[in-house]
Amino acid sequence: MAALPTNNRPAEAAALAATGKPLIDLILDTLEDAKAEETVAVDITGKSSLADHMVVTSGRSHRHVAAVADQVITALRDNGHGKPRVEGLPHADWVLVDAGDVILHIFRPEVREFYNIEKMWQADFSADQH
Repeated sequence: MAALPTNNRPAEAAALAATGKPLIDLILDTLEDAKAEETVAVDITGKSSLADHMVVTSGRSHRHVAAVADQVITALRDNGHGKPRVEGLPHADWVLVDAGDVILHIFRPEVREFYNIEKMWQADFSADQH
């Protein structure tokens, strides 16, 4: 029996390996296919060391939020990005998908309006620096 191949490529090479498109584009295209609503991509490069992009989107119901999350998770796996870290899927009010360089938040509309996190991350913090 042959040994299973190992993945020894650097993360960046593996990220572009399957599709040739950047991770942020893969996620945005998948959200569009999943009929996610009011998608906002925020470039947080330099604002946070957690990721380069944060994406906030909405699903119409608990079921739609869970389906959007499942579709994104599947697309990431199928395109060589591995298994992302996921929080909140059982309740599907707010699902967080951590894909490394992109953090995705999928909300039900009422929950998104309450937290309004994209407004916080779009703020200009340069005036606060000393």
